[in-house]
Amino acid sequence: MTEPSSSNKKTIDFGFREVDPAEKAGLVREVFDTVADRYDVMNDLMSVGIHRVWKWHFVEQCHFQQGQKLLDLAGGTGDIARLASRKGVDVVIADINAAMLKAGRRRMDDQGLIQAFEWVNANAEHLPMGDEQFDHVTIVFGLRNVTHRDLAIKEMYRVLKPGGSLHIMEFSPVNRPVLSDLYDAWSFKVLPWLGERLTGSAESYQYLAESIRRFPDQETLAGMLRDQGFEAVTWKNLSAGICSIHNAKKPG
Repeated sequence: MTEPSSSNKKTIDFGFREVDPAEKAGLVREVFDTVADRYDVMNDLMSVGIHRVWKWHFVEQCHFQQGQKLLDLAGGTGDIARLASRKGVDVVIADINAAMLKAGRRRMDDQGLIQAFEWVNANAEHLPMGDEQFDHVTIVFGLRNVTHRDLAIKEMYRVLKPGGSLHIMEFSPVNRPVLSDLYDAWSFKVLPWLGERLTGSAESYQYLAESIRRFPDQETLAGMLRDQGFEAVTWKNLSAGICSIHNAKKPG
């Protein structure tokens, strides 16, 4: 199963709404402008703090090597970059949202790490990097916010070196009935209520919960990666499928 090319659609999902594709990036930017300074709190709430363990596990299973080059997409807050840099990887952090990059740079500056990374304000669908520049590309909790996911995956393929690896971590639709009911109650009742009190925007948290439900399931995403030329595509669930990791290789 694969998802139809989003670049050919007349409308695109923004949570449960259908919007003009030209509008989605701006709508997503408004969400993250609102939550940028509380992004870690947001992830703590959405995952009950487990996202920190997921991210550590994600980086460990990427098998980074000393001196390799990594492009971390939607990486504004720097969580993945910081963990990857401990493996001796050179990291370029790219994010379409300037507020997220600003928040990440502020955090890194507080830790004396801001100069350790290259920071790029870039759209994943139209990357400013040349062909075959990176050994690894990562995108964590960001692909569901991209307007045209097929175009972004095509760009990830382009900038990877032959034999390079793509690693995606994303929230997933939960298909266990009992857990799904609890997860829905948490996502649609508790999170917007907390979001209103933390950021003044229940709508931002409502969108984030909805965007997870509209994101392709694990096998569909794997098919999208194969459609763009990736090989050795694998995926595995974390925490009963609340989150999943996809890995893929560019032929080399």
